[in-house]
Amino acid sequence: MSETDHANPPDALAAAPFDAQDVELLERRCLHQGFFRLEELHLRHRLFEGGWSGAMVREVHQRHDAVGVLLYDVERDAVALVEQFRAGALDDPDSPWKLEIVAGLVERGESLAEVARREAEEEAGCRVGELIELHTYYPSPGACNERVTLFCGLVDSRGLGGIHGLDEEHEDIRVHVLSFHRAWELLLAGRLDNAMCLIAFHWLAAQRASLRARR
Repeated sequence: MSETDHANPPDALAAAPFDAQDVELLERRCLHQGFFRLEELHLRHRLFEGGWSGAMVREVHQRHDAVGVLLYDVERDAVALVEQFRAGALDDPDSPWKLEIVAGLVERGESLAEVARREAEEEAGCRVGELIELHTYYPSPGACNERVTLFCGLVDSRGLGGIHGLDEEHEDIRVHVLSFHRAWELLLAGRLDNAMCLIAFHWLAAQRASLRARR
């Protein structure tokens, strides 16, 4: 064990040393309000070695929390992925059309499981059976307050495919059903290049055998 490990034993990491009370918010300004909100925060915070930082400015993208659900057919060892245009990938050197797991934003009053089931029907025309919660994480906490919760949804993939999505949300979503092995090849080739896909598929790679043993 290194000197650093002795100074910071593992149990010390079970909880963060500071919380929101250790941040002084000096000013909050709205820079833009559209579908999402961009805020400018003026703040200072406590330091690990004691005392307070100087005043600083941080811009934070305020978003709804989101849910992602990997649709997995245990019987056929297959997954259902969705493909759609993504404005944030407009400058991608290959394509702004991305292969992803089903996902959507959490509206006020909705449970995470309700969002997972709703989005599976809207984006893939799929009814989910058992839902298994995987992880909740911040995609980019340095600049965004969004939290994402991932699920694996067990489904019957027979008959899935075609074009789906809501016209009022300008969704044009194509559904693909792939064997797990083919999807994993695409992941290794860099085709599944978003955080939801990577995290969900690495979870499935570790848990797939136990899921299939339950049949």
